[in-house]
Amino acid sequence: MHDLSTRRSFLQAVGMGAAALGLSQTARAEGQVIPGFEKQARDADTSKGWKPVSDRKLRVGIVGYGVCNFGAAFSFQDHPNVEIVAVSDIQPDRCALLAKAVRCEKTYPSLEELVKDDKIEAVFVATDAPSHADHAIAALKHGKHVASAVPAVFGSLEDADRLFEAVKTTGLKYMLFETSCYHADLHAAREIYKAGGLGKIVYAEGEYYHYMPEPIPSYKDWRVGLPPQWYPTHSNAFYVGVTGGSFTEVSCMGMPSIVPHLQPSNNRYKNPFGTEIALFRTSEGGCARMAVSWDTPGSGGEQGRVRGQKGTVYGKYEGLEKNLPNINRPPLPPTVDPGGHGGSHGYLMNEFVTAILEDRKPLIDVAWALNMTVSGIVAHQSALKDGELMKIPQYKL
Repeated sequence: MHDLSTRRSFLQAVGMGAAALGLSQTARAEGQVIPGFEKQARDADTSKGWKPVSDRKLRVGIVGYGVCNFGAAFSFQDHPNVEIVAVSDIQPDRCALLAKAVRCEKTYPSLEELVKDDKIEAVFVATDAPSHADHAIAALKHGKHVASAVPAVFGSLEDADRLFEAVKTTGLKYMLFETSCYHADLHAAREIYKAGGLGKIVYAEGEYYHYMPEPIPSYKDWRVGLPPQWYPTHSNAFYVGVTGGSFTEVSCMGMPSIVPHLQPSNNRYKNPFGTEIALFRTSEGGCARMAVSWDTPGSGGEQGRVRGQKGTVYGKYEGLEKNLPNINRPPLPPTVDPGGHGGSHGYLMNEFVTAILEDRKPLIDVAWALNMTVSGIVAHQSALKDGELMKIPQYKL
């Protein structure tokens, strides 16, 4: 048995990653930090061994500064290999705040205008979830690499195919900023899996609990009544983000909610469920239970565990492998903090930037992104059909 809690940051992130969706207006008015955005403290090893991969600066445009202030949350502005060329938000006051937060003077009134700027090489899409696919595709078609907030697409299998084709056709980099993938525990599980310490995964669990008794402020109220499995990547990452595999079929159960905005008559999605629990078949032949819930009070966040034929990771590694690999997350530039959501923000941004500078595939590429997202879309369809077993489209580069 190997207790990994003594290794740097392995359990530091467990339980910290709640709620990418935001916070109530009351809490924000009181100045509270959005759950999940609590910044992880930098330790002595955060930048140990860091070396720049290039001496050039990637020219980045950032779009979106909504309730979560996501545009500035991933610290592009603090990376020594990044120049923020321009920013945009369709609300002028928020656009000005974003520009100030990332120390940029150039602004555009919309993404559609920003992507026309030939100086910009890459765009971070931090807009409303229903626009992620369209905005990513627009940036790709204008020759920009794309990083996107989650989910990759919003409830649409057709948009998933469009996004996949746009990435393949342009040959540009696309990366989903799925925060669970750089939680210290999931990162460690991924490294142990790659080293053979888990074998094939027999069973995985992922959970994303975010109690939402009141609608959260959002552009055109897109969060009101949101089907839980349309926001599935924080939980689904605890299989896809560990193995790089996918889910092939699903049976999902949903439970009607007592929360008013989750009544089908009160939301545009006609969604009756506040909690959806999906049972997936995995591409390795194992199974996974992935839960998303908006209406269950209690401790929340992004959490998960995996059990394999050769070992298990659940707070510690227990298994057959005696010589564990280095499970530390890669070093960050001295100017970049780990940030929120389990200290994942800085690592996600750094991975995207260095993948472009090194001309390699980023960790959470379009195939991983869609395999995490589309499985949830099909899971919600299954829940609406009382758990009918359904096949899931597969994406592979």
